[in-house]
Amino acid sequence: MNKVKWSTFLKDVFICSLGAYGGPSAHYGVYTDQLVIKKAYLSEEELVELIALCSILPGPTSTQTIVSVGYKMGGPVLAFLTMLVWALPVLSMMTILSFLYTILASYNISDDSLRFIGPMAVGFIVVAAYRIGKKVLTNKMTVILMVLSGGITYFIRAPWIFPLVLIIGGLVSIVVSKEDNLWQRVKLNPPWIYLIVFTVFALSAVLLKLTLNNHLVNLFESFYRYGYLVFGGGQVVIPVMHAELVEINEFMTNQEFLTGYGLVQGLPGPMFSFSAYAGGMASRGLSSLYQVAGAVLSGIGIFLPGLLLIYFVYPVWENLKKIKGVKISLMGINAVAGGLISVSAIIMMQKSGFTPENMMVTLVTVILLLSKKIPSPLIVLVSIGLGVIL
Repeated sequence: MNKVKWSTFLKDVFICSLGAYGGPSAHYGVYTDQLVIKKAYLSEEELVELIALCSILPGPTSTQTIVSVGYKMGGPVLAFLTMLVWALPVLSMMTILSFLYTILASYNISDDSLRFIGPMAVGFIVVAAYRIGKKVLTNKMTVILMVLSGGITYFIRAPWIFPLVLIIGGLVSIVVSKEDNLWQRVKLNPPWIYLIVFTVFALSAVLLKLTLNNHLVNLFESFYRYGYLVFGGGQVVIPVMHAELVEINEFMTNQEFLTGYGLVQGLPGPMFSFSAYAGGMASRGLSSLYQVAGAVLSGIGIFLPGLLLIYFVYPVWENLKKIKGVKISLMGINAVAGGLISVSAIIMMQKSGFTPENMMVTLVTVILLLSKKIPSPLIVLVSIGLGVIL
């Protein structure tokens, strides 16, 4: 464990959070610049290895990566402070934005002014699907997994189907692998207490949900489940959340959901912060305090599993990464994730409406994102501005 002044390291984490737009792939560029090149907290090879570790684990990939760097520099306490500095600013902003529709209504401003954010958000999802597809479609098996998972989740939108197809994708990848000695024995001595706490939270949340039927408990259980069953970061969790929060429970409309997803693209920090907006929107109707409680519990719920898993796995990572089967399973999991994201873009566009206006906004967003010449926040601001003007 390297000795470092915690305040200096956390200041650098905050600098990363201010510049981290555009999802995990863009976040890693910020990490490389600030943590590797400028401050040399770790080597580029070590950063790539941490990215590999966090890609294997369920949860917010880029958040777990920077939390792992915090663990490397100062143990569990600094890792926790790292996550707070990284995620708290944007979580707070998304909690405030969950009141956006209420504020507009109180001033008699039509929410039609936000109408371009939805199709713009679909553009972000299309680009995410394209980039993941380009990365993971390496052979016939990955193509088949992506197409099949997309088809299955298009027709079956139940919450259990998403983790199931992800797990099956990983198993298929292992079964068809021609590699030898996939599960070579390595010496591991992990801190089991964190896995126990992780499991206790998961089981307790399910038990309380079944016995109490309390809305806030139900929300925490849902978001905690998203946190431990979704691989690949913020883009992958979106279709899971959309199916449960919009289609099944009808806590918000498709337009309201896409508005939040569009707004989070314009803010720096982890994509999982969308959870605070979604949890707040799902808790409207009783009081402002109740809505804030929904946002806070949803934010805690979705980040907590990833934090506990890093605490459990990071101390044994040097040996764990020697297990070939762990890396091979990721090939199938990522292919399935590409299918989920592709289908979510189609479903959300269907719900927004295939109007010429919406399709034009989506197309222009995709072109601007792929050109990499216009930053994401500016695209969001222009979409809002056009909605207000027109």
